[in-house]
Amino acid sequence: MRVLVIGRTGQIATELLPRLAAAGHEAVALEPPEFDLTDAGQVAAAFARHRPEAVVNCAAYTAVDRAEEERDLAFAVNATGPRLLGEAAAEAGVPVVHYSTDYVFDGSKAAPYTEADPPNPVGVYGASKLAGEQALHAAQPRSVTLRTAWVCSPHGNNFVKTMLRFGRERPEMRVVADQHGAPTFAADLAAAAVALLPRLAAASAGDPVFGVTHLTGMPYTTWHGFAEAIFAGAARRGQTAPQLTAITTAEYPTKARRPANSRLDCTRAARVLGLPPQDWRAGLERCLDALMKGSAA
Repeated sequence: MRVLVIGRTGQIATELLPRLAAAGHEAVALEPPEFDLTDAGQVAAAFARHRPEAVVNCAAYTAVDRAEEERDLAFAVNATGPRLLGEAAAEAGVPVVHYSTDYVFDGSKAAPYTEADPPNPVGVYGASKLAGEQALHAAQPRSVTLRTAWVCSPHGNNFVKTMLRFGRERPEMRVVADQHGAPTFAADLAAAAVALLPRLAAASAGDPVFGVTHLTGMPYTTWHGFAEAIFAGAARRGQTAPQLTAITTAEYPTKARRPANSRLDCTRAARVLGLPPQDWRAGLERCLDALMKGSAA
């Protein structure tokens, strides 16, 4: 299958491309500066040139705090881009896999969010991602949006790499303990897209595989709990762990509000898509192995 991947160097795309090749797919990955997702002409030209049989959109504006000041850019990448992809994919008759975020919710629910819960983003980033979901599915109903959270990998910027760096520099660290969610490793999100592609290619509009589905790691934890697991793993690999102190969100103010509850119910992913949530602790071990090779020596 010819697969057009939007994004090449981000966390998910970096994990996705070798998996597509291993599965026998022919993948073309596009990203700036040679490709502008927000330019209708460039999107149309990419479809005409590469004639994809499926599209996986890994591109996103993810600077949560900066989005509060760069609203137009965030909406261009996160909303206009998916709409243009959906329109081109619908014209070409090909399905789309798209990634979204827990930030479409305000975090006030006491239980994990299901796909039936009404979104209510409280910041520009979440609002732009929600607009992208809606625009994509309106343009191309044969699309799957995988809402996820707390994405990590050995690549790019993420919580695991930040913790390891700070842990080497600081004897003590303060980490928020009242935000709840589930770490999700990019490798698992990439594997999910690869597993979905054959089914999407064969499915008609209206098939339950299409639509919005929650997919994160399991079990649920907090940022503080995740940090504890990171440093425990780092200690097993020879890095001295800092002393961790649990703090509240109020003690760590940010420009954009974070959801206190980022827990997503992933029942639908397992039941309808055949994608059970993966244990993030296993993903963390693989990530630490990749990041800390030779550190114990």
